[in-house]
Order: sequence, then structure tokens, then C-alpha cells
Amino acid sequence: MSANVHATVDLGLINATYTFGTPIFGGLASVGLLAFPGYNDTSLNGRVDGVVTLPPPIGSLPFSRSVSLNQSTVGFGDLYPQAAIRWNQGVNNFMTYATGDIPVGTYNSRDLANLGTGHGAIDSGAGYTYLNPETGHEFSAVAGFTYNFLNRYTQYQNGVDFHLDWAASQFLTKQLLVGVVGYVYREIGCDGGSGDRVGCFQSQVFSAGPQIGYSFPVSESLLGYVNLKAYGEFGAENRPSGANVWLTFALTPAPPRQATKD
Repeated sequence: MSANVHATVDLGLINATYTFGTPIFGGLASVGLLAFPGYNDTSLNGRVDGVVTLPPPIGSLPFSRSVSLNQSTVGFGDLYPQAAIRWNQGVNNFMTYATGDIPVGTYNSRDLANLGTGHGAIDSGAGYTYLNPETGHEFSAVAGFTYNFLNRYTQYQNGVDFHLDWAASQFLTKQLLVGVVGYVYREIGCDGGSGDRVGCFQSQVFSAGPQIGYSFPVSESLLGYVNLKAYGEFGAENRPSGANVWLTFALTPAPPRQATKD
């Protein structure tokens, strides 16, 4: 048996964040909610070859069957609430976060193309950023673990996974940066549930690629930032791999201007 799966997924991420003015545990705290509309077009092409053994005089009878399926879905994905606290010590920046998956997105266990996951999840981790304004060097890494709840439609539960996102960049000017990005995904727990027919089935994938970012004033009170990054995936096991491109646009309050002396 052989099969090929090809998926084209276009997502528009909407992330609303509120930052508290009063420090919490000595750090800058924020809460937010991530949602996304999207389009998923998935196709499956498979072929099964075998031999059926029949009583004499027929004997062995070879057979072959091909299957071709295609489905497109337009809708909304799950909701992802987020909470984080950040601390700054000169060029060193630290953060811890917690997030989750509220499974309200477009999902049907019988569909080939979905935008929702069909199950809830809890994710938590920590990150570090080194940023030196004098040299323009920047490096960031965020690692975390995800616990997946049981999919009640399929009775299948994904194992706990570890993920690491990293980025290294150089500011060419105060507004323009270039660099490289990447991520690591590795399932460290085994899949389970009464719907599991494949056993442990641990998966992994790695990626790396370029990025470019540019910040600019939108108004006296708003600062804009646009970032373009691309990932090429490799080393995949029990998981699809390919390439993906992310375009990010963010609006943040502009830093207060320093008062000038007359």
C-alpha cells in the first residue's frame, strides 16, 4: 500500500493582547486571545496491491485498487488564550507563558480537511532573548511542552510533545533586521486512547529558514512592525513536511518621547 497526502493551508492569524500597567511578580504581564480564519485544501492519492488466495483451480488472484480524494474547507480554527510575564535585565530578557487550545474550530472526524484539532490542549514554557542595542545582535529561544486531551470524536489522544522556536538576527539599522529562524518539534509521549490503532506513533520535524523585519512609526502613538520569515522542514518522522511562509504585522504603543530642555 502506498499513499500521498498534499495540503495547502492559508491562515489569517488575529492576536489581541492586553498588557497590564502594574507589574506582576516584578515583570510585565499580558493576556491575549489568538483566533484565525483559514482555508484548507487537502488531497489524498493511494494505491493498494495484493493477492487473494482462492480454492483450486483458480488459485491466487492479484488485485489493485486506487483511491483519489480531495476536499476544501473554509472556516475558523480553534481559540488560543494566552498569558505571559516578561522580565528585563539589561541585554537579557526572560519570559514564561501559558496557553491552551479551546476546540471550537471547524472540525469533523470524517473530513479530510479541517481547521480545528477536535481536542483541547494545555501548553506552557519559558523563553530567553539576548538583545544588545549597541551591536545589533539578537538571539531568542522559546521552549515548551504541550499536553493534549482526548479527542472525543475519535477516542484518540496525542502524546505530550516538546517544541522549541529559535531566531538569530542582526539589526542593520535601528529599524531593519535580517536573520535566520527555525523550530524543533518532537513528541516525547506515546499516543493512546481506545481509538489508537497504530501504537506509540511518535513524530518529529525540524526546520530552518531566513527572516527579515522592519519597524516604522504609524502615528505619534503607534509603532508598526512587519516581519517575513520562511521555514524549510526536514527530518520528519510520522509527520508531513514541506515549507511554509509567515507574514506578520503588529501594532504596539510607541515608547514615550523624552522631554527636551529649552
